[in-house]
Amino acid sequence: MADMTGTALAPQLYLQAQARWRAIEVAFWLATLLPFVLLPNYLVLASQIAITALFALSLDLILGYAGIVSLGHAAFFGLGAYTAGIISKFGWGEPLSGLLVASILAGTVGYASSFIIARFRHLALIMITLGLGLLLHEAANSAHWLTGGADGLQGVKIWRLLGRFNFDLWGYTAYAYSLIVLFLVFLVARRLIHSPFGLALRGIRENSVRMPAIGAPSRSHIRTVYTIAAVIAGVAGALLAQTTETVSLEVLSFGRSADVVVILILGGAGRLYGGLIGAIIYMVARDQFSGINPQFWYFWIGSLLVAVVIFLPNGILGGLAALAARWRSRS
Repeated sequence: MADMTGTALAPQLYLQAQARWRAIEVAFWLATLLPFVLLPNYLVLASQIAITALFALSLDLILGYAGIVSLGHAAFFGLGAYTAGIISKFGWGEPLSGLLVASILAGTVGYASSFIIARFRHLALIMITLGLGLLLHEAANSAHWLTGGADGLQGVKIWRLLGRFNFDLWGYTAYAYSLIVLFLVFLVARRLIHSPFGLALRGIRENSVRMPAIGAPSRSHIRTVYTIAAVIAGVAGALLAQTTETVSLEVLSFGRSADVVVILILGGAGRLYGGLIGAIIYMVARDQFSGINPQFWYFWIGSLLVAVVIFLPNGILGGLAALAARWRSRS
């Protein structure tokens, strides 16, 4: 009986241990406030990093934890951006309600498409997600009367946040707004991952066929996490539209889907903070490399990616975790 009790409690004790906040996590989030003081001229870039990190977090839930490879995740990002922009264009520029509507619409489309996603794996899944993303991109391009097509959505005007804070050119409001939303969504994602549902997602990633045998319906869990990821991606897209007051077809492009996969590879997929760290490294590197040579900055990004994959196959956080484990074992 003692053994049976210990075995039953082991997963719960593991989740409780993982859910505890560590000092390095607190330090990380406190460090996100430093741009307000040390780098006020880079707050616009900082807001872009926060939005990209939120988008990467949404993909990490399905790729890093459930093993769902998607090359069309920008569909939900763009859907959120266009929803927030179109609502503003037709007279309602209140940011928080626009964020809510964008997330609901992205989540609805994500839930509808999840019934297809849950039925396939591997190469077929990659092609399906890529195809869905390309279809939505072409639909937005064709609906010029609504989206502006290749010219982009015109007339986006966002009201003051909470009726008081204007979205200024220096990026103070944009970064504060994006950072708060990122932190709140991160808290939800962190709680989700450190729960029995999150543990089941890891099992689905390793072997989706055997999970139903222990009471974890794989397809139902995949539909749930895919919908949640779509909601978060829609929030990220709406944030971009609201903080920049511009929406173009680029938000639905394959390049944006590919970029966020690169970000996860850099930071480390399935590590919760991997998308955040990867977004910081990628966005800062892109800003610096494009400043050196605007035409060939992708060459340096590619070189960075190749180096990380060769020397740190589990991403930067995975490499640091391996080094820490070796150090502890030697100690």
